[in-house]
Amino acid sequence: MFRNGLEPWHFIIMVAVLVLLFGSKKLPEMARGLGKSMRILKAETKALREDDAPAEAGAAAGTAARTAEQPRPQAVEPTTVTKATETPKSTTA
Repeated sequence: MFRNGLEPWHFIIMVAVLVLLFGSKKLPEMARGLGKSMRILKAETKALREDDAPAEAGAAAGTAARTAEQPRPQAVEPTTVTKATETPKSTTA
């Protein structure tokens, strides 16, 4: 059934439909925009991979060094917050 899925005449029909739908002036603009977006996507994924590679390599040594450098936060005692219109309740009865 799908033995010869896409033959040359299929592409000719697709190009003809695209030209009829968008016009011959819009197609180069659309292709240019698609090319720019593909280049941007490629550059961004490459930058993400480069950022992740050094971070993974030094993750084990860097984590131990960072935890040794940073002091632990001091414990803070909870405080009771009252609004200005509220009066504190007395506990004596």
